[in-house]
Amino acid sequence: MLELLTFVLLAQEQISIHAPYVTTPCAVVTAMLKLAQVKPDDVVYDLGSGDGRIVIAAAREFGARGAGVEVNPERVRQARENARRAGVAGRVRFLQQDLFDADIREATVVTLYLLEDLNLRLKPKLLRELKPGTRIVSHSFSMGSWKPAKEVAVDGTRLYLWVAPASPL
Repeated sequence: MLELLTFVLLAQEQISIHAPYVTTPCAVVTAMLKLAQVKPDDVVYDLGSGDGRIVIAAAREFGARGAGVEVNPERVRQARENARRAGVAGRVRFLQQDLFDADIREATVVTLYLLEDLNLRLKPKLLRELKPGTRIVSHSFSMGSWKPAKEVAVDGTRLYLWVAPASPL
């Protein structure tokens, strides 16, 4: 299901974000979390979290805590309800926020299913805010010249893993 969403956020100025909403298949969600080697002491942030399935799976299947960042209020409502139904509402939270404004410093794992141009725009924030060793997993889209530590194929989909360096690239 591909649905092009356009949101205008009002603050000091108007910001328009165009991002496709495409759900991640369950097998790919699990593969992303395994690629990141998610453990119970991890804090998983999903930027552009949609219905919350990645953060919910991290809590339910791996015992992690997590946060989803999503600009669409209906998706945030849906994610909160999905977390409640999955019995993990106490381990996860969903923020209605622009992913470029989100405070991601507590993350030990970041997951992405964004277009490559958004990944590239997000890269400086990731390098600036994430602690060394934080794992970043992207579904389908790379980050240009930043070579992944690992790349795998799952059900015809490419997954990329990077590890935040001790100093910016």
